[in-house]
Amino acid sequence: MRTRANESETVATPAGDARITWYREETPARAVVAVGHGAGGGIEARDLRALAAALPARGYTVALVEQPWRVAGKKVAPAPRTLDTAWTALWPALEKPGLPVVAGGRSAGARVACRTARELGAHAVLALSFPLHPPGKPEKSRADELTGAGVPTLVVQGGRDPFGRPAEFPPGTTLAEVVHGDHGFAVPKSAGIGEAESMAGLTDAVTGWLDGMFG
Repeated sequence: MRTRANESETVATPAGDARITWYREETPARAVVAVGHGAGGGIEARDLRALAAALPARGYTVALVEQPWRVAGKKVAPAPRTLDTAWTALWPALEKPGLPVVAGGRSAGARVACRTARELGAHAVLALSFPLHPPGKPEKSRADELTGAGVPTLVVQGGRDPFGRPAEFPPGTTLAEVVHGDHGFAVPKSAGIGEAESMAGLTDAVTGWLDGMFG
């Protein structure tokens, strides 16, 4: 029987200490899926918890990454350049297992993954709740960050995300929808779908995409 071994490590960066929490099985994995959090929360987000619980048994080590500002207990995220600097500095720790690394993140973390993927040699990008534009301001599009990732990219988006609904994404985007989900993938009771079911759909979509590259 395989046993998951969870470990946390602190990694020094120019922006302060970051923290990586590993979720893995003792049997060999096919890739590392490294996922950063958003600007309004940490690695306790429901989608990050769901991925950490489901993917290791399916052959993928998960590394949940906490940015230095979060580790330091601050409530406000720094400028995008600082987030990118920290992510770039901790990247070698993600490569240590010697496996292909999929760069991922939710919301602001997804933007970081997209902006740095090509430079860091990420195998692919997993963009959870990509903030395509500020709520109510579709003219301020961040589509160039998404399309500029330069590697295979999967967007997982809530059907009622005010930062960009699935239909708003550029043609050709590989996208999985969390039906009725908001920016945090919360689903209203009126939808008739529970959190467990919606998160199972999310992890299945991500696993299917990963299997298409590493299966």
